[in-house]
Amino acid sequence: MKINRRDSLKILGAGTLGLLAGPLRGNMAKVSHIVSLSFDDGFEKSSIKTAEIYEKHGLSACINVIATGHQGGSDDAYQNWPMADFSLWNNLKKRGHEIMPHSYRHANLTKMPLEEAKGLVRKCMDVFEKELDGYSSDESVYNCAYNASSPELEAWLKTKFRAIRTGWGYFNPLPHEGQFRLTCSSNGPENIDKQLGKTIDDFLEGPSGWMIYNAHGLDDEGWGPLSSVFLDELLGRLMEMDHVKVQPVISALDCVQMKKY
Repeated sequence: MKINRRDSLKILGAGTLGLLAGPLRGNMAKVSHIVSLSFDDGFEKSSIKTAEIYEKHGLSACINVIATGHQGGSDDAYQNWPMADFSLWNNLKKRGHEIMPHSYRHANLTKMPLEEAKGLVRKCMDVFEKELDGYSSDESVYNCAYNASSPELEAWLKTKFRAIRTGWGYFNPLPHEGQFRLTCSSNGPENIDKQLGKTIDDFLEGPSGWMIYNAHGLDDEGWGPLSSVFLDELLGRLMEMDHVKVQPVISALDCVQMKKY
């Protein structure tokens, strides 16, 4: 009897995520489109649910955390839901998910002097290096708040991080050596199910490439929330496509070094 990937997940359980995330997916030479959904801010309930949905499909989620989010006090109405602390982030990382920095506090770094912006990034790095097990900035992607950066800031960030996510436009070339500046799309403040579905359909109908989409919370949390039911169905649909790979950002970049693309 031939056991496919979905059957193997049912038999072995989500605890084998690390073993199943690669070899059973199929021939990587067939992959022409990569989809990375990048979940920002760090809402506790949404992050737990997002991880569970990804694990159901044998996948790793990409969750980007405001370093001081769990301390509360944000002036942004779209961040006034409970955010998790690093006990959850360490737990999710151990389970195979990517936990990456998304600012020290959710500030637009282009709206302040360059040295002040650098200082906030350094504070973010300090928190992650202290609190997240095994964290190293030069192996990580810095997800700019508001997808905002400047050429001067990017030149400095390049000395600190492996990659940054900034700017607008979901289409990126397939991962390649030296890739540093990654752009993404987002939408809100209302539910984004239809918009994300159309964006992915448009992307899959186009040329080979890498789509990075900046999502936030699930169901009723955050700016431009995504329905958990829609996310579950979307991942299931994408997993049935041999030419599509669903990956978090750093894992996609790692495949270049492993020469899987």
